[in-house]
Amino acid sequence: MAQQQVDAASAATLAVAFKALADPVRLQLMSMIASAPGGEICVCDLTPAFEVSPSTISYHLKTLRDAGLVDAERRASWVYYRPRPGLMRQLATLLTPQDADA
Repeated sequence: MAQQQVDAASAATLAVAFKALADPVRLQLMSMIASAPGGEICVCDLTPAFEVSPSTISYHLKTLRDAGLVDAERRASWVYYRPRPGLMRQLATLLTPQDADA
């Protein structure tokens, strides 16, 4: 059982986030972004980690942004990504059983 029940509005937001994470490439990207040293990572460091085109990586990153999972900031010719901790905490809370420490 989750720590608390989710209302309809929160469920709609969380469903979009879960749907975005339901793709293996996006899940890997999210993992890389969330674990990046310094709290952010350049797209130039993300793209080489995959055997798909840069435009495909851009599409997946846009999906993560649209779902509210990451923020992006352009600096010169590169874009840097960082996780949005609020939504990440909501996802984690939903998935954490009430008696997780038991």
